[in-house]
Order: sequence, then C-alpha cells, then structure tokens
Amino acid sequence: MANRIALVTGAGTGIGRATALRLAGEGLRVAVMDIRASSAEDVAAEIEGVDGQAMALAADVSDVVQVDRTVGVIRQHWGDVAVLVNNAGIVKTAAFPDVQLADWQQTLAVNLTGPMLCARAVVPGMKAAGWGRIINLSSRASLGKEERTCYSASKAGLIGVARTWALELGPLGITVNCVAPGPIETAMFAGNNPAYVHEREKIVRSVPMRRMGKPEDVAALIGFLASDGAGFISGQTIFIDGGLSVGASRSW
Repeated sequence: MANRIALVTGAGTGIGRATALRLAGEGLRVAVMDIRASSAEDVAAEIEGVDGQAMALAADVSDVVQVDRTVGVIRQHWGDVAVLVNNAGIVKTAAFPDVQLADWQQTLAVNLTGPMLCARAVVPGMKAAGWGRIINLSSRASLGKEERTCYSASKAGLIGVARTWALELGPLGITVNCVAPGPIETAMFAGNNPAYVHEREKIVRSVPMRRMGKPEDVAALIGFLASDGAGFISGQTIFIDGGLSVGASRSW
C-alpha cells in the first residue's frame, strides 16, 4: 500500500476522518477532501502529525467542475488516485409524501451523482495502472427506513452502480464494493436521529453485538477492501452494523 494515493471524500469528520487516518497509517498518501476547508485541513494536519502524508482539499462532490479540478490537483502534485472512498453524504429526513423535491434533488446530487463524478475522474488513472479500488459508503437504510425516502434511495443507488461498475471495471484490475454501516457513533447519526440522545440504550439493545459501531470499525473494513488482499472481492455490499441487518428490528 505504501505510496499509493487515496482520495477520501467527506473526510473532515466521522467515518471519513477515521478512514483517512487508517489509510494514512497503512502508508498511503491521502487526499483529504471535504466541503469544509477547515475540516479537511484539520484532518490533514492530524495525519502529518504522525508522519503521514496528506493533502487538504475543499470541494463539493456534486459539482463536476470542482471534482475534476480537485482530481487534477492531486494528479499534478502526487499522481493518479489508486483508492477512491466515496464517503461524502447528507441526510434529509421527512415522512413520505412530505418529501420536498429540493431535498430529493440535493440528496441524490451529493450521495449518488457525487460518487459517479469522483469515480469518473479517477478511473482513467486506475485503468492506466491496471489497479484500483473504489469503495462506496452505502447504509443499512438502503434496506428501508422510515423518514428516509431521499437517503435510502441514494444509498440503494450506490449499491446498484457498484455492481455495474464491478462488471465493467473488473477486467481493468479495478474492484468496486460498498460498505453499508448501521448505527455508528458520529455527529451525523446523532443529529439525524433525535431519539438517540434519550434512547441510546434502546438502540444498543436492538443491535446483536449490543453496542454502537465506531467510525474506526468502518475504517478497518475500508482499509481491508483497499488492500491487495481484497483483490478478488468486487461488486459486493458488506453491512457493518453488529448484525442488525440480519434481523427485523426497526427500533432505530
């Protein structure tokens, strides 16, 4: 993994931050991309503070001009991206049919169009190298969750495109997979699950492993999928939710 280049979107906080730190710890040079420049800079500084190599980049994944420019900067300074982690995402909650069209469009733009734009920008370099890893962050909500029409549609869409990309890009030496987290202790999860603060123990009891997940749990899985050891895994969706997706619980 040493000296390979990784691009992690939404890397300023939560799972994205943990993933950037994990990949840097495994020797990759990490492009830390976030819509908030200060967050990207903080994580890049954190990586450099432990002798890793990082580059902070501020960009909106739903903007094709910004995505192409950002990948161009990475290529100019370091070279072609070998590992893409499509982590950036937003959540808009509403019961159907109270879903606002603007929320639907924005969620799909960030959560689904963004990963497509990022993948399209980096695949030529992966093709030239004959090696690449694309990892999409889906969600347990892709299986269905109340008040998540926009979010579940976007996350299920990521699974569909990953399967299609795996078929098309496999002959080029590029694997494509999805990681689908369940309840992970992040600010985003807490902010979009109001009951979390008061009913955390209820949520924990619904998880067979009897605990919330941590960003580092997800980062560890991503780290493996980004490695040479995962070279024969492609087109798959791995749920990382302590076994929650196996049952029928909907308590969170």
